[in-house]
Amino acid sequence: MSLHVQRPIEWLQVVIGGLIVAIGDICFATTVWFSWDAAGIEKVFQTIAVGVLGKASYDGGMQSALLGAALHVLMATSFVVIYTLVARRVPALLRSPVALGAAYGVVLYVVMNFVVMPLSRVGRSPSFEHLDWIIASVIAHMVFGVVCVLFARRALARG
Repeated sequence: MSLHVQRPIEWLQVVIGGLIVAIGDICFATTVWFSWDAAGIEKVFQTIAVGVLGKASYDGGMQSALLGAALHVLMATSFVVIYTLVARRVPALLRSPVALGAAYGVVLYVVMNFVVMPLSRVGRSPSFEHLDWIIASVIAHMVFGVVCVLFARRALARG
């Protein structure tokens, strides 16, 4: 009987990948929907905290912004964790980072916007009123998916 030995995970690579995804997403959101001043950055993080606090997030000042920032980093890192854990069991998921990462990014977009947001205190999916925003968001998520795959590869690389 042969036992399959799973690769150890280099968790630092997972965390770095998560931070890169989180920073990239905040840069994207701030560029498209918010301003690059202190008020705009605070508002983008408060908007993330709406998922937990509801509209009261906008009255919470820096505290709700910090909650939003923490939630954002946690979600972005969980994207890398999930891909790493699945790829650890299915190594073929590490072979084509661009194609598989782009596909993973589309899955991330769909899950976040059509499952997580409606179930959160945001309570809605994105509007199809601005198709250009949706296209830009899907493309951004495809890039984030590639980052997830690349860092999953790094996290599972044999030392």
